[in-house]
Amino acid sequence: MKKNRLELLTVGGGCFWCTEAIFQQIKGVEKVVSGYSGGNAPGKPTYREVCSGLTGHAEVIQVSYDPSIISYEDLLVIFMTSHDPTSLNKQGADAGTEYRSVIFYHDDKQKEIAEIVTKEVSSFYENTIVTEISPLIIFYEAESNHQNFYNKNSNQGYCKVVINPKLAKLRRLHADKLIA
Repeated sequence: MKKNRLELLTVGGGCFWCTEAIFQQIKGVEKVVSGYSGGNAPGKPTYREVCSGLTGHAEVIQVSYDPSIISYEDLLVIFMTSHDPTSLNKQGADAGTEYRSVIFYHDDKQKEIAEIVTKEVSSFYENTIVTEISPLIIFYEAESNHQNFYNKNSNQGYCKVVINPKLAKLRRLHADKLIA
């Protein structure tokens, strides 16, 4: 049987531990990698450098998914409803440009879909959506201790207080898109 070609989604919606945990639950998602993108400092940034806010990078995830199972549009709707896209450079207690809401598109079709989805979901929010839509220039994979973070550390306080409620919201809003 021929395997379908995987496509990529690259987004940032606050701490990458949160977005990674969410997208690992979605049918059709093959792999989720935490990393950094959108910065202007030379070379591969480290977590410490990104958290300083000086590199301009955002904490992002790169999702490899099977478009025959889930669409880019559906993934963006999940993304836009799993964080606060109206909060500029802040998600919960995490503040700084590294926590900005951002969609990094890989081609013009993704850009067009991102603009449409952002407009469509805007009616669900009281405040204006501030999600940045920018071309992906380069994606840097984060250090290994940031990969699969929730699954390795689900008993940690941050995971219980911040990520668990996001996963509960995901189950409420998108149960039909989740791995059984």
